[in-house]
Amino acid sequence: MATLVFDIETSALPVETFDETQQEYLYRELQKIPDEVERENRRVEITRQFNLWPLTAQVVCVAMLNAESQRGQVVFLADDYEEDAVEGGPVEFVPCADESELLSAFWDASKHYQSIVTFNGRGFDVPFLYLRSALLDVPITRKDWLGYRFATEPHCDLAEQLTFYGVSGREGAAKRFNLDFYCKAFGIESPKSHGVTGMDVSQLMAEGRFREIAEYCLRDVRATVELHRIWKERLAGIK
Repeated sequence: MATLVFDIETSALPVETFDETQQEYLYRELQKIPDEVERENRRVEITRQFNLWPLTAQVVCVAMLNAESQRGQVVFLADDYEEDAVEGGPVEFVPCADESELLSAFWDASKHYQSIVTFNGRGFDVPFLYLRSALLDVPITRKDWLGYRFATEPHCDLAEQLTFYGVSGREGAAKRFNLDFYCKAFGIESPKSHGVTGMDVSQLMAEGRFREIAEYCLRDVRATVELHRIWKERLAGIK
């Protein structure tokens, strides 16, 4: 059964994208902060959080790998989208003109897979993709990835599996860690070892360093593939 492993990168939309009423809603809590410095710090923090919400950010990259063959594709936004896709290896890098094109390419690829593997895909990647696709009227080819939580088919979310569905709460034995921490603990090369993290994506977009975003996203997926292999060999089946 073909399994797709994927990860997304997102970048905040400019504040000017939102009208006055929307901005007032987004920053409404600032009115309760009397100190000017504290208020400005909180404004910066809220603006940074725009990356996390599909109504205030866009998908700028999706990296995909076949879990078995490790062949795949990375679709990403780029100003030089008219250049041909870069082939020649097991992974094809495909620059896209806009988010709609990127999402369409992702859904076209995903329909060929029976199952998916993510890290925190249930909490972030999948709902983000669903809502952005709906907002842009991009047809969604798979609508069954947020079904029964306590199942690994068709969606195995490793963040859920490695915490045993949050069995011990925020600070117990199965406390949840980020992908970087799990990778280092299990002896997998961390996707952050090259000096780029998800927090850098908006800045890299602003600087036109689109391929760096794509390569970072692919490193995330490669690490997820390896972490899934370890989970499958050592932990799958625990109830």
